[in-house]
Amino acid sequence: MTADVCCDHGISSATFYKWNAKFGGLEVSDARRLKAPEAETAKLKKSAYRPDAGQRHAEGCCLAKVVTPAAKREAVAHLCKAHQVSQRWACLTLGVDRSSVRYQSVRSDDVDLRKAMKAVATQRRRFGYRRVHVMLKRPGWQVNQKKLKGLYCEEKLLVRKRALGTRRPILVPERPNERWSVDFVSDAFTDGRRFRVQSIVDDFSRECPALVSDTSLFGLRVTRELTAVMAWRGRPRALVSDNGTELKSMAVLRCCQKTRIDWHYIAPGKPMQNAFVESFNGSFRDELLNETLFSSLTEARENISAWKEDYNRNRPHLSLGNLALQEFAMKSRLETQAT
Repeated sequence: MTADVCCDHGISSATFYKWNAKFGGLEVSDARRLKAPEAETAKLKKSAYRPDAGQRHAEGCCLAKVVTPAAKREAVAHLCKAHQVSQRWACLTLGVDRSSVRYQSVRSDDVDLRKAMKAVATQRRRFGYRRVHVMLKRPGWQVNQKKLKGLYCEEKLLVRKRALGTRRPILVPERPNERWSVDFVSDAFTDGRRFRVQSIVDDFSRECPALVSDTSLFGLRVTRELTAVMAWRGRPRALVSDNGTELKSMAVLRCCQKTRIDWHYIAPGKPMQNAFVESFNGSFRDELLNETLFSSLTEARENISAWKEDYNRNRPHLSLGNLALQEFAMKSRLETQAT
C-alpha cells in the first residue's frame, strides 16, 4: 500500500515515512497552525516589536552578523539605546543569551606582557607571534602561545608583506615639528604634459614647509627634499605617508635608518589615516591648481611657491581659531617654552 502511494506521487518511501512522523494524522489547516510559531519567530527576529513602547520596530538591526561575545554585547547595547527596547527584547531579537550580555570579564589586562611583546615586535619587525613567544620565554615570561597570539592580534602587530615602516600605533602630535605627513598631487600643463608636487605638512601646526614641483619625483629625490627641509626646520620624530612606490623605495629605507625617524605607513585604501595632508591637498587643488593654467614648470613653481607663502602667513584656518599657520605655530612654541 505504502509503495503504491509513493509510486503514484513520485516520492521515495523514506520521504513518506519522514512526512508521516512529522504530520501524521494532521489536516492541512492543522499543519499550517503548527508552522505559525516558526514564522512568527522569524518575523520577530527581523524587527524588534515592543507593544508597551508605542509599537516601535527595530528594523534592520539583525542584518549584520555578530559572532564574538563582545560584538554581541555591543549589538545589544546599540539596539537598546537606538530603539528604546529592553535588554530582554534586544537579546530575544538578536538571539543572544542574556547571561553572556551581563557577564563581567575578570581576565587580567596583561599590561606588562603587552608592553614586553610590543617592545620585541618593535625591535624585530619581521617576527611573528611564534618568534615573539620564543623571545619572551628567554627572559622568563611564562605565557601560553594561544594567549600570546590573541594579545598579538589585539595590538595589531601583524607582520605585513613589506619590511618598511613602524608597527607602533601612530600618536597624536602635541607640538610643532613632531610629526610630518608626505603625499603627492598631480596636475598638467596647458600642452598636456603631467607634473607632480610633493607636499610636506606639519600635522600639529598645519604648516607646509615645502611644495616640491617636478615632472618626475623618485625616491632619492623625495629623501633629498626631506633632508633639505630638516636642515633648516629640524628633524621630526615621525613621518606619515601612503604606500606609494617612491615612498617604499630603498632610498627612503636608508634615510630612515640614517636619521632614525619612524616612518609610519597608513593602511592601504585608508586615506583618512593621513587626513592632515589630504585636507591640505584638497585646499591646494581647489585654491590654486584648479584656478590656474601652467604653461611651463618654471611658471608652476613660481605660482606654487607664492601660494605656499600666502597659505602659511595669511590664510585663516577654522580648526585653529581662524589664526594664520605661522601665528599659531609661534603661539604654540611660546606656550611650550613657558611650560
